[in-house]
Amino acid sequence: MEIKEYQAVIEAVLFASGEPVSVDRLAEILELDKPTVLKLAQSLQERLEQKDSGVCLLRIDNQFQMASKPEYGDIIRKVMDMRRNVPLSPAAMEVLSIVAYNQPVTKAFIEQIRGVDCSGVLQSLTVKELVEEKGRLELPGRPLLYGTTDNFLRCFQLSSLEELPPLPEKEKAQEPSEEGEQEEELKL
Repeated sequence: MEIKEYQAVIEAVLFASGEPVSVDRLAEILELDKPTVLKLAQSLQERLEQKDSGVCLLRIDNQFQMASKPEYGDIIRKVMDMRRNVPLSPAAMEVLSIVAYNQPVTKAFIEQIRGVDCSGVLQSLTVKELVEEKGRLELPGRPLLYGTTDNFLRCFQLSSLEELPPLPEKEKAQEPSEEGEQEEELKL
């Protein structure tokens, strides 16, 4: 097979599956090694980005998936008579950020950072398949651990968590002067 034929097979398999397909599975189907499959998929991805296509190829960790381009979302919703997804609330974005940057985390950890109960928000994110249970912590009560999903990566168009933007650096707390420390001691 030629390169274009391999790319066509990858495109057809991803289109037909509707779900992410691992590089390992594509390599097995094409009877090629993984590095070759990665190169083929990346060149297919570039080709779809360059031409006037309504679809794109998303890389999600070690998987690929065909998707419609975001700019056609409104038209697709109209055609398929889909209800418009409600954007995430600020509280949901906060919880999702905490989970994404610190995973796996417990509900108590999230609540400690936010200072409020997050049960409802966590449930909503789980229903939307942006967050999932990742096991239990080996402590009394065995609290659940939460982490992000592949759907989270797909929705935010990330290949992996390493692509998350860096957190802003915290300003170093200014050290109190010796005089200030002595005043604190006197107040105690």
